[in-house]
Amino acid sequence: MSNPSRKVIVPFFITHRGCPHQCVFCDQRRISGADGRLPGQLEILEQVRRFRESSGRSSVEIAFYGGSFTLLPLSHQRSLLEPLQPLLDSGEVSSIRLSTRPDAVTVDDITLLRQYRVSLVELGIQSMDDTVLAASGRGHTAADAVRACSLLRGAGIAVGAQLMPGLPGDTFAGALRSLWGVLALKPACLRVYPTLVLEGTELAGKYRRGEYTPLSLDEAVTLGARHLHAALKAEVPVIRMGLQATELLAGPDGVIAGPHHPAFRSLAESKLMLDLILQLVGNGRGPATVAAHPARRAAVAGQNGRNRERLRERGVNLQKILPDSTLSPHDLAVTINGVTCKGTLVTDLQYSETEAYHA
Repeated sequence: MSNPSRKVIVPFFITHRGCPHQCVFCDQRRISGADGRLPGQLEILEQVRRFRESSGRSSVEIAFYGGSFTLLPLSHQRSLLEPLQPLLDSGEVSSIRLSTRPDAVTVDDITLLRQYRVSLVELGIQSMDDTVLAASGRGHTAADAVRACSLLRGAGIAVGAQLMPGLPGDTFAGALRSLWGVLALKPACLRVYPTLVLEGTELAGKYRRGEYTPLSLDEAVTLGARHLHAALKAEVPVIRMGLQATELLAGPDGVIAGPHHPAFRSLAESKLMLDLILQLVGNGRGPATVAAHPARRAAVAGQNGRNRERLRERGVNLQKILPDSTLSPHDLAVTINGVTCKGTLVTDLQYSETEAYHA
């Protein structure tokens, strides 16, 4: 049974269409599993119909993924957006979102987006460090991201942001500065894609020549937890962490290095839970129980009991994880040596701004 509170998104992939740059990390075909062909108007309408029928929803959201939508020829942009206008009028489509580059947002672009009632534009910001952007072949600067956000929000169009920690030249502190810089722009949502090395990209050559070292999985999970925590405090929803698994990514010509994991977000969420438990425990040692919202019990235990193992290494024996529906998904109550400490991710979990990578 479908979740009635969850939006149904009808995806259309315009793989690498419109983009004038070839970033060192990019292979959109492998990332999306799509061939880059633009859908025709009848295909768009048919896919919307199928999604509405299969989901049982009267209204769905349209998302154009990949590529740089606003750099497509105007005729192509119109052909993709026009068939959706009657569906917006009827309520069969609730909203339209698309993605583009930070340097591909002009006043004229916004005029067309408003004409066709696009409600959200996701910007592939990737980093707010100009040195990292240059080393990655992005072809834009952090200032372009700031300007694009200002133009879009000024026109009443919501902005989403995409970040890629671990790009060439990036550091732990640099990735966090990019995160804080993006959150300061007050995006409506955030995606976090730790950098992967894909076969056939320029980054694959750099990796094989020893010119680039990707994040380890533990490093990426640590950064992922920090991104989740900062976004939670800023009240910005993180709508995706890590690339979605596709057959191409999983094949021999897909990911050759980097922190790829099919449950990356779950790992980052478990890391947050572990960090909060350790903070609440302090110097305590011995048997302990943790009460958590029922939806968070798996995150507290960690994948394959990883958090239990880490706690045991610190002298804490996690005996039970108790479901407590009175707690919010961000709260934990830890009892150790007869003393119970309650804390929340939002206000009680504190990180040192000078920390390095740690597992």
